[in-house]
Amino acid sequence: MSFFAPPPRIETTLFSRLPDRFRHLRRTAWSDANRAGKPVDSFLEGPVFDRNGLLYVTDIPFGRIFRVSPGGEWQQVAEYDGWPNGMKIAPDGRFVVTDYKRGLLVLDPASGAVTPLLETARSESFKGVNDLCFSAAGDIYFTDQGQTGLQDPTGRVWRLEPDGRLTCLIDTIPSPNGIVLAADESHLLVGVTRANQIWRLPLHADGSVTKASIFCHMHGGPSGPDGLALDQENCLLVAHAGFGTVWRLSPRAEPLLRIASCAGWSTTNLAFGGPDRRSLFITESETGSILRAELSAPGQILPA
Repeated sequence: MSFFAPPPRIETTLFSRLPDRFRHLRRTAWSDANRAGKPVDSFLEGPVFDRNGLLYVTDIPFGRIFRVSPGGEWQQVAEYDGWPNGMKIAPDGRFVVTDYKRGLLVLDPASGAVTPLLETARSESFKGVNDLCFSAAGDIYFTDQGQTGLQDPTGRVWRLEPDGRLTCLIDTIPSPNGIVLAADESHLLVGVTRANQIWRLPLHADGSVTKASIFCHMHGGPSGPDGLALDQENCLLVAHAGFGTVWRLSPRAEPLLRIASCAGWSTTNLAFGGPDRRSLFITESETGSILRAELSAPGQILPA
């Protein structure tokens, strides 16, 4: 990104913070593996809006899913034995969750019940699924990150079709994370956290991926690109976890805007909301906060 002039910077505001009644600082198996044993009281991810404008977020280490009203009031929807990360609403209205421990799950937001959708790949466990997106036909594209990285570039992207057919599209990614599907469904963009890159995966009619390439190189730091979103101008929004920034990149990867966190450095994921979808909501995971920024371009209209 050093090849370009610094883009304009806008500041976020604090939309809402996880209430203290839901915070219980302690070590967990997740924090032992992913936070070097540091106690945590939450780690928010997976923001998604339902048709009524309510925001849902996941809390990885404690297996919780929350619902947040437009006024910032929190309600716990579910708590179960799992590590929920990404969450999206399918074209048929189902809430689908990528759970590191349990694979793909379906959440009933009314009852809080969580049921399995896909727990294994041909009887083998996933490495640790991370995030997902949908095609208009209901195909689920999801990343399988686990503990992969530059030391083990075997992270995968899968496609699950509505008829149950499962295909591994690529298995050579060092830490695949956020994922989005282009509006014309010609390619996927994947955040590759440990390599500080965004990869472009062209999709073909037969379901194969060829000529996988680097869409852009991000800057360094203690982490890398995490959650992704697209807007209606086909620009990519990238939450950089470890820099406290969301970048807006043109379709040719030129940095157009820096959206700076007002709360912390761990900007992990994002979703467009508000009446005209011009409000960007960002999970700031270290502080258990949700940030908000107002943008000129509305978010991509998703299949759901």
